[in-house]
Amino acid sequence: MQFGVFTIGDVTPDPTTGTAPTEAERIQAMLAIALKAEEVGLDVFATGEHHNPPFVPSSPTTMLGYIAARTEHLVLSTATTLITTNDPVKIAEDYAMLQHLAQGRVDLMLGRGNTGPVYPWFGKDIRDGIPLAIENYHLLRKLWREPVVNWQGKFRTPLQNYTSTPMPLDDTPPFVWHGSIRSPEIAEQAAYYGDGFFHNNIFWNKEHTQQMVRLYRERFEHYGHGAANQAIVGLGGQVFMADSEAEAKNFFRPYFDNAPVYGHGPSLEEFAELTPLTVGTPQQVIERTLGFADYVGDYQRQLFLMDHAGLPLSVVLEQIELLGREVVPVLRKEFEARRAAGVPSDPPTHDTLSELGPDAPYHLVEPGRAVALDQLGAEESEP
Repeated sequence: MQFGVFTIGDVTPDPTTGTAPTEAERIQAMLAIALKAEEVGLDVFATGEHHNPPFVPSSPTTMLGYIAARTEHLVLSTATTLITTNDPVKIAEDYAMLQHLAQGRVDLMLGRGNTGPVYPWFGKDIRDGIPLAIENYHLLRKLWREPVVNWQGKFRTPLQNYTSTPMPLDDTPPFVWHGSIRSPEIAEQAAYYGDGFFHNNIFWNKEHTQQMVRLYRERFEHYGHGAANQAIVGLGGQVFMADSEAEAKNFFRPYFDNAPVYGHGPSLEEFAELTPLTVGTPQQVIERTLGFADYVGDYQRQLFLMDHAGLPLSVVLEQIELLGREVVPVLRKEFEARRAAGVPSDPPTHDTLSELGPDAPYHLVEPGRAVALDQLGAEESEP
């Protein structure tokens, strides 16, 4: 199972001092977090994509390319790449280039983002969010899987005899996660293509998360990609740790109370009860995280948000040290001990996808449609 950290790159004042990092300091902090993640043995570092203050990660491939040169083992990902407002032609080029530079240590999570004003900034209409996500991703798959693309859709100019460069490393496109916290259409999209589904459940109760993941699993099986429990699932989470629960809450409370997203709302205790937020000891984090599989089933990737709400970098690095040294080794062992036979431990990687060979369904633009047509043909041939 893969464990890692994701950052949204917010520039937030420390509520205990009133000081905020500069954009330059925040960018350097994100780099330090990625290097610490590698140092303590985590598997994944993922960065968000935002184009508005108070966030800085407007160019994920630039940051991840730099991190690739400074690391050897981390899988580099996004949380999320905006499939709605980015041109899929540019996504195809940028992430294929990153994949080459990182020697395959790349996947990406696609999503619509959570900032409405970004749509008109890039010439789009937020009311087209779902149709944009569907059309743009279909084109992205073609660009990564067909040497010459002829295409016409609703949201961009047509392509005639177009070849994306560079093509993916070893002719193997990066694995894609579809990230969503509220849209069943995106769970359906992930299932149709046999891709991963990432539910960033840091704001949601377990019942909602369970419902979304169940839908994805059922549709994954419907489209012939495997049994429902073999679907590739990732979850988000947020933790803060100390030697005692009281110490953790005492330190973290002012950061929670003033956080730019959930601050000034429910109390820390109320929010921790309703969502996966865990503020306590490393053992409490272990127990709470293991419980996620009780309602979503065995899953393959767990990412934690560690650097939100103005926490000082030194504190964040200490938290990642605790996560990598005390929490993740136990989680790896316990999750694998309970994993059902035949359920993959890890999501697909560049190496595992390359080993499937060029005739694997992964290389089809629409593997879900191919399965549906096969089933239809079988039904028509029955007496």
